[in-house]
Amino acid sequence: MFKYTLVLPLMAIVFLGCCNKTNQKQPAPASITYYVDADNGSDSNSGLKPEKAFASLAKINKLTLKAGTHVLFKSGTSYTGQLKPKGIGKPGQPIVIARYGGDERPVINAAGMHKSAVHIYNMAYVELRDLEITNSGAERENGRRGVIVEAENCGKVKHIILNNLFIHDVNGSLVKSEGGGSAILWKNHGDQYITTFDSLIIENCHLKDCARNGINARGYTRRDNWHPSTNVIIRNNLLEGIPGDGIVPIGTDGALIEYNVMRDCPDILSHAEAAAGIWPWSADNTLIQFNEVSGHTAKWDGQGFDSDWNCINTTIQYNYSHDNYGGFLLICNKGNTINTPSNVGTKNTIVRYNISVNDGIRPYQTERRGWFSPCMHISGPVEDNFIHHNLFVFPVKESADIDRTFIQMDNWGGPWANKTLVANNHMKFIEPYRMFYGESKQTYCIDNTFETSMMDLNSSTEIPFWAKDYMNDYDENWKEKMIEVFFKNDEEMKSILNR
Repeated sequence: MFKYTLVLPLMAIVFLGCCNKTNQKQPAPASITYYVDADNGSDSNSGLKPEKAFASLAKINKLTLKAGTHVLFKSGTSYTGQLKPKGIGKPGQPIVIARYGGDERPVINAAGMHKSAVHIYNMAYVELRDLEITNSGAERENGRRGVIVEAENCGKVKHIILNNLFIHDVNGSLVKSEGGGSAILWKNHGDQYITTFDSLIIENCHLKDCARNGINARGYTRRDNWHPSTNVIIRNNLLEGIPGDGIVPIGTDGALIEYNVMRDCPDILSHAEAAAGIWPWSADNTLIQFNEVSGHTAKWDGQGFDSDWNCINTTIQYNYSHDNYGGFLLICNKGNTINTPSNVGTKNTIVRYNISVNDGIRPYQTERRGWFSPCMHISGPVEDNFIHHNLFVFPVKESADIDRTFIQMDNWGGPWANKTLVANNHMKFIEPYRMFYGESKQTYCIDNTFETSMMDLNSSTEIPFWAKDYMNDYDENWKEKMIEVFFKNDEEMKSILNR
C-alpha cells in the first residue's frame, strides 16, 4: 500500500518524467516534424524536410521527442528492426507517429529479432497511426508481439491511441502459460509507484494471422492491490486468423469494447489451450456491444463471448455470435479461489439483445470433455446472471454426436452458480435440445419463446424478487436495434425477430 506522506515528493519527480504532470503553464513550443525515408534518406540529415529525411528506426529511437512532435515515415517504405521512441506529449500536443506521401502504409518489420516491432514505453500523449507492423521469426517464440504499450512505475499514463494499424504475421507461442503471443499487448505495472492507463484507445486496426491472441493486457488484478486502468476503448477493429483469445481487457474499470469483428480463427491450438472471442478478466463495469464473433475453433471453451474470473458488472449486449465451435457464451469463476484477495467473484453479468446463430458446433471430440459444446456454459460460483431478450437460432447439426445443449451449468472447483435468470429469449429449434441445471441455485426460466417439443425446460411463472427491479428497467426497443445494427437487408432474420 502507498504511504502518501513518504512518496508524494518522489511522485512529482516521476510524473514529470513519465506523464508530464506540472501545474506551471509553459509556452507551447513550435511543433517539430521529423521525416523518415528508408529509400532516399540519411541519418546524417536534419530530418526536418522530406528531402532531408532520416533513414532508420535507430535514428528515431535515439531522439527524445518533445510535445507536439510528429514522426512521419514515407508511404511505401520498409524498416527492419524495432521502433522504440522516447518522449512525453501534452494535452493538445501529442506526439504523433504516422506516415506521409501517400496512402500505402510504411512497414515496420521486427523479423523475429525483437519481442515486438513497436514498443511504446513510459510515454504519455502519444498517437501511433497508419503503419503496417509485422514480427515473424523462423520459429514461434513466447511473448512475441506486434505492438507493446507498456507503463512502469510512472503514475497515471494518459492519451495513448493506436489507430489504423495493420498488424499481421506475428508468430508468437500458442501456449498461454508460457507467455503466448499477440498482435497488441498493453501492460501497466510497478511496485514502487502505482501505474495505470487513462484513455487508452485502440481503434480501426486490422489484425491478421497473429498468434496466439489479438489484443490482450496485463495489469493490477488482485483485489487487495486493485488499481484499474480507466477509459479503455477498443473499437472498430477487424481480427482475422487469430486462433486464441480475441480481445481481453484485464485490470480495467469501465472498458468499452464495441464494433469489432473477429472471424476465421484457425484450428491450431492444442487440446490444453482454452480460448474465446471477447471477454474481460479481473475487470469491472465492462461494456461489450455491437461486436461480431464467428468461426472460433478452440478445443477448450471456444465461445464467442465470455464473462470471466473476478469480474463485476459485465454487460454483453447487441452482439452477433455465429458458427463458433464452443458456443455463444461462457460465464465462469474458479471456486477454489473465491473470496480470496485475488478473486472476489464474478457477479452481475448481463447478457441481453444478442443474436446467436449456429453456435456450439464442435465437429469432433476433445481430449478434455469429448463433444462438449453447449450454446451457453455457466460454471462455478457466478452470481446474479441476467440472460434475457436474446435470439437463438439452432439449425440442423451435421452429426448426431455434436452437442445439443442449450445451457450447461456445472461447477469449477467449488460452488455452483447462484441466481440466474433466463427470460424473454426467443429460441428457434430445428432439433431437440437439452437443459442442465445441475446443483445451481435459484435458476429461473421465464417467458421464453420456443417450441416445447424441442426442449424440456422447467419454466418458472414469476420473476424472482432479486430480479424484479432489474427486469423493470430493460430496454423495450431491443428488436428494432438488433435489426438496425445487423440485419437491415436480411428479410428472413427480420421476420424471425418480429415474431
